[in-house]
Parts: sequence; C-alpha cells; structure tokens
Amino acid sequence: MASTAGQVIRCKAAVAWEAGKPLVVEEVEVAPPKANEVRVKILFTSLCHTDVYFWEAKGQTPLFPRIFGHEAAGIVESVGEGVTELAPGDHVLPVFTGECKECRHCKSEESNMCDLLRINTDRGVMLSDSQPRFSKNGQPIYHFLGTSTFSEYTVIHEGCLAKINPAAPLDKVCVLSCGISTGLGATLNVAKPKKGSSVAIFGLGAVGLAAAEGARLSGASRIIGVDLNSSRFEDAKKFGVNEFVNPKDHNKPVQEVIAEMTDGGVDRSVECTGNINAMISAFECVHDGWGVAVLVGVPNKDDAFKTHPVNLLNERTLKGTFFGNYKPRSDLPNVVEKYMNKELELEKFITHDIGFSDINKAFEIMLQGEGLRCLIRMDA
Repeated sequence: MASTAGQVIRCKAAVAWEAGKPLVVEEVEVAPPKANEVRVKILFTSLCHTDVYFWEAKGQTPLFPRIFGHEAAGIVESVGEGVTELAPGDHVLPVFTGECKECRHCKSEESNMCDLLRINTDRGVMLSDSQPRFSKNGQPIYHFLGTSTFSEYTVIHEGCLAKINPAAPLDKVCVLSCGISTGLGATLNVAKPKKGSSVAIFGLGAVGLAAAEGARLSGASRIIGVDLNSSRFEDAKKFGVNEFVNPKDHNKPVQEVIAEMTDGGVDRSVECTGNINAMISAFECVHDGWGVAVLVGVPNKDDAFKTHPVNLLNERTLKGTFFGNYKPRSDLPNVVEKYMNKELELEKFITHDIGFSDINKAFEIMLQGEGLRCLIRMDA
C-alpha cells in the first residue's frame, strides 16, 4: 500500500463553485476510500460536452460546489475494504456508468445498464454512506458522475473502474472512458455493418467520428457524413468518411437525399447529435428490408419521435444504445487492446493538449466548437 493509504490526501482540484463561472484550481482534501471504493491518482483527463452541460446547469438541478470530469486515466493509489479486483499500482479508466457484476443487467449478455451503478447525474455523493469524499476547510464538495476526474486524486466505486493493460499510454487511452467508446460501440456492437455496406453518420463531432471509425473498422465501403457544419467534412476524411451531405444545401428532407444517393437507403445509420429531427431522418434514411438505425444522441426531455408505422412494417429496425453497449469492466480492456494492436487510432481524436492549471481554456475551446478532444495533463 502507498504511504498515503488510509490518510486524507491534500491535492489540487478544479472546483466549480457556481454554475457557468470559471473553475478554481485549488487545494482540496480527499478522504480515504471506504468499502468497495478505490482512490485513484488521475494522470490525464479530457473534457466532454456532458461536463460543460452540467457546469452551465441550464437544464437541470444545479449542485455546487462540484468537481467535474469523467473522461480520464489514472493509477490506483489505495483500495477500500472488500475491493478484490484492483490493487495499488493498477492502471485504470474511470467510467461514468458501472458494472457491479451481480444485478440482472450485469448478468445479461444483452445489457450494460447496471442497476446499482448506471449513470446518475444528480447524485453528488458516494453510495456507501451518502457523503462526498472531497472537502475544503470542512465544506463538502460534491462528486460528478461518480468519477470527478478534475482532481489529482479522486475516489470511485470499484465497479466504475476498468483495469487496463499497464503498457497502454494513458495520455491516449483516456479518451476511451466516455465519448469515443460510445460512438465506436454504437457501430461495432449495435449497428454491426457488414463489409462493403453503406453507413450514414449524423453529426461529425467526437462521438460521430468514433462511430465513423467503427464503420471503417467494419469494412464499410460508403461512409456518409451528415452535418450542418461543412467545415467538419475535411477532418472527417481521417476517420473513413468518404461522402458528405449538409442538409442546408438541399430543399428536400435529408433522408430523401440519402435514399436517392444510395438506391433506396443506407444499410446502417448512426445518429450522434441528439436533435430529434436528425433522429427521425437517421431512421427514415435506412433501406427497407434490412436497414438498421441506431440512436446515440441524448434528446431534450420534451422531444417525441414521430414516424409512420409503415416505416417499421417495411422491415426497418430502430435501436438505441448506451455507452456503445460496452460493459465497462468486462469490455473496455478489450477496446484498449484494439488500440494497442493498431486496429484503432486514437491520436486523431486529440486535437488540443493543455496543462491542468489552464483547464478553463478547455471549456473555452469546447464552447467555441473547436476541435474534438482536449487532453488535460494533471502534472502541468
């Protein structure tokens, strides 16, 4: 065990004291892990749109002060009572959803939606005692998504940590703990395009490009990128996208444009925007008889999906996915191996690289819509 095991650790964290205000990098106290918990030294983290959304706190119950961050990589510092699968020194990816390995979902081959540890955006405390492990001068600081990786040390439930190959470079594989795996798995695990098939990707942000990467790995011959921002098309070529459609360039619904391009529709589509109209278009643009559409993007709470039932009766399939259908502990280590075996390219997703003291720059970059992933180095 590390010499710090069982003790409070004082370290730097980027604290959000109120909604929409710059994070403050300052010293906090991180309590030791309790039963089924692990304290992790975070080495690299990156910013995901979900962090920004809850930091802005425009559409949900605000909970502050809070430490955000959920896409990261680190090393186990110490473990709490009852932790058997992890030990100090293990390399891990924290994940915003978990795998308890005991519930019906975890025991099902078809689900990754753990009853105990599935995503909970409102909870700011640990499960074991409903208390946070972070504080400053006695004031509690809340957790985010059970991970809170914008801190040099954090405490996470063991079920939300994937133990990975220690040879994997943490500054690359950290991006697999959220968005990239979500898009990649949506294609590989849910859409499952056949070699030589056609795939339409709606939304060419990081998640959409990861879905395109999945189509490339599957051997799809036509990968059609759909986005309202034509400036994204050039970069998308690196991810296997070889045709582009901007709906604004046409005076008819984009599903009709795609159907005309592909002799009746694409074999598979993956929707990564969360826009309800894009979701409907993604479903209606797949070919009758065998087409499969997969929804990845998160809609607004009042949205309703409307399509004519004949679209389903004509043997089109509509599916949804959560975290690319990956079980965090069981499956993520294999995704890391895809990178290690040079099947999967991750470097092209990391478009910015900054030190932890400049973390507010990462928020500025994302709010300006620039780049894909901004790597944040905790030691800089």
